[in-house]
Amino acid sequence: MIKKLLQRVFSKKDKSAKHEPTKPHVRSNKGADKKSANQSAQRIPSKTNRIDRRLLSNAAIKTTDGLQRAGFEAYIVGGAVRDLLLKKRPKDFDIATDATPEQVNRVFRRSRIIGRRFRLVHVMFGDETIEVSTFRGSHLGEGDDNQVADSGRILRDNVFGNQEEDAVRRDFTANALYYDPTTEDVLDFHNGVADIQAGVLKMIGDPVTRYREDPVRMLRAVRLSAKLGLKIDSATESPIPKLAELLNDVPPSRLFDEMLKLFLSGHAIESAVQLRKHGLHHGLLPLLDVVLEQPIGAKFVNLALKNTDARVLAEKPVSPGFLFATLLWHEVLVAWQRYQKQGNRPIPALHMAMTEVSDIQAEKLAIHKRYSTTMKEIWGLQPRFEMRVGKRPFGLLEHPRYRAAYDFLLLRCESGEVPMELGEWWTKFADENPEQRLTLLKSLPSSNNPEHKPRRRRRRKPAAQ
Repeated sequence: MIKKLLQRVFSKKDKSAKHEPTKPHVRSNKGADKKSANQSAQRIPSKTNRIDRRLLSNAAIKTTDGLQRAGFEAYIVGGAVRDLLLKKRPKDFDIATDATPEQVNRVFRRSRIIGRRFRLVHVMFGDETIEVSTFRGSHLGEGDDNQVADSGRILRDNVFGNQEEDAVRRDFTANALYYDPTTEDVLDFHNGVADIQAGVLKMIGDPVTRYREDPVRMLRAVRLSAKLGLKIDSATESPIPKLAELLNDVPPSRLFDEMLKLFLSGHAIESAVQLRKHGLHHGLLPLLDVVLEQPIGAKFVNLALKNTDARVLAEKPVSPGFLFATLLWHEVLVAWQRYQKQGNRPIPALHMAMTEVSDIQAEKLAIHKRYSTTMKEIWGLQPRFEMRVGKRPFGLLEHPRYRAAYDFLLLRCESGEVPMELGEWWTKFADENPEQRLTLLKSLPSSNNPEHKPRRRRRRKPAAQ
């Protein structure tokens, strides 16, 4: 009773104040805006959209319900609606509302405001986080909250608007869809449902302008096309190769996040094909274009991506550090061989190669430190698989990254880089008991250790006469 009373009190306060012209909110006539937005949208009822409510997140329903009870509009929006229409269970649920971030924050006790480029609210229910955004307005106005680079890329975008303006600001027609769990209707502003049914991915507005606003949209087009099996509309597709260089101006952290989504979509192989087709692989992973053009390297990468896709589709955990280790491994190999030819011993040469490749990579793609650490550990353990003498194999089995490094070794064997016998031996060694492991070690010639050299016997000096 007390909780409901408090909600009614604060709902009235928020409702009376929510359209005050606070910076950067630019809308003041809620009734007119809402009426205009609803008139311009096609309303698709539940009997037509056939969305299965069992695919909805309880946290998303609680979020929309909480905002609506507080007097605000609230919809599940974007990719989640698209996936629901395709009868897929969305991984993430985003909510769009006419409430400002501060108002959303007041409605939900467990919530926090995040973001600089555009402020959002994360609402937490248990271990699930729902991202809530305020309807966005046009970024073409003047003021501190509108900043656009000379190239057309949006630098700052803290401008709020109504639902129709928000739909215009979204990238593809398939993502400009709004679902109300209460009425079970879908609001469609740009014929997105028809495009989904036709299997087409189409940009809202002029594609060249929209790509200049946010070059990452080119990567997103490739990812969604590969993931959903949608054909990219010709007008949406044709500018991509010409504008690919715009990605050079995107912050490395954003590129990394988008590439991670792309390669962990469950359709990484098709995504890699599409990246090459549209000229988007050059400069992203700066060395990926070279890797894919090497006979052995291409086989290794394709095996790794196939393995990743299988794990994602089977809902098994996937390590981003392992994935990026595979994508960059053959550049490490080239540098490793070069440093050894310069006279460096194998292990120091490998570490020099790892540093070189990582530094080049960091210029374009900011791989998070927790992933790059894993990546380097996997690389650094590879020579130890060939050092099958003494206690070294036992120590390698106890290493925290042994399993990841072992899986990496098997990919190297399968691609033909190293003998299959090496992977088979380690498989047996790991499965055997301690006594049988000793037998396996004794059966190996001492020459299997590339770093091993026979110790020279010290000659005794003749006694002084």
